[in-house]
Amino acid sequence: MRLGSIDGRAVLVVGEEVVDLAAASDGRLTPGLADAYLRWAEVRELAAGDPSPTGPLDPARLERPVEPRQVFAIGLNYRDHAAETGKEVPEIPATFTKFPASLGGPYDGIELSGDKVDWEVELVVVIGRRADRVAEADAWDHVAGLTVGQDISDRTVQYAAGFQFSLGKSYRGYGPIGPVVVTPDELPDRDDLVLRCTLDGEVVQEGRTSDMVFPVARLIAELSAVVPLLPGDVIFTGTPAGVGAGRQPPRFLQSGQVLESTIEGIGTIRNHIR
Repeated sequence: MRLGSIDGRAVLVVGEEVVDLAAASDGRLTPGLADAYLRWAEVRELAAGDPSPTGPLDPARLERPVEPRQVFAIGLNYRDHAAETGKEVPEIPATFTKFPASLGGPYDGIELSGDKVDWEVELVVVIGRRADRVAEADAWDHVAGLTVGQDISDRTVQYAAGFQFSLGKSYRGYGPIGPVVVTPDELPDRDDLVLRCTLDGEVVQEGRTSDMVFPVARLIAELSAVVPLLPGDVIFTGTPAGVGAGRQPPRFLQSGQVLESTIEGIGTIRNHIR
């Protein structure tokens, strides 16, 4: 199942068509994304019934497919990225937040906040059922789906604040997500997906999610041991090597460039830099 959002309404994406959840359920489900995740079992049941399409898909109209109350982000979750930054791999997930208002859509423009703004392609996990003190073996049962994200980072602000990363990663639009949320059963291997980032067509990052230090199930177990994860919440799971700050000399985003981020089986987000 693939869940998206068009004109603020939750839709199932089925091939080249969409199913409006509220219309297909005769109003039992509301149009909003937040309600879709709160009632995830009902959404899955509706999708399993093979509902009739309510219109054609225009991919350019897809918006951010999440409305989270909490956003978790994980640093240094790939060994090659930790190595390029000169930092040790942590013993527990290095967790910070991107404030929810910083998230953007899959095709939104990104407005630069300074001259040292960096890219970080990431697999993003979306919670579908409250997770509170969840065992690692049960963690995937609480996942609604997976999507593509970019943890855009103003390195000047990030480093000026010491280890308090959140502000430098939360400028408006610094968390584009999409194009859809894909349920794990749709993927070839939920724990081993290729992720790639290109800048004006040049591959700048490529890796596999199987290389995570803390895989998805472990992250959910670790985070839910501290605080409940709520339906619709998202987890940015970290980035592989290839970020601009890790290059010699460092390289950062420039106005006019096009940033594309792709994850196997999920799709591609495309963001113009300005």
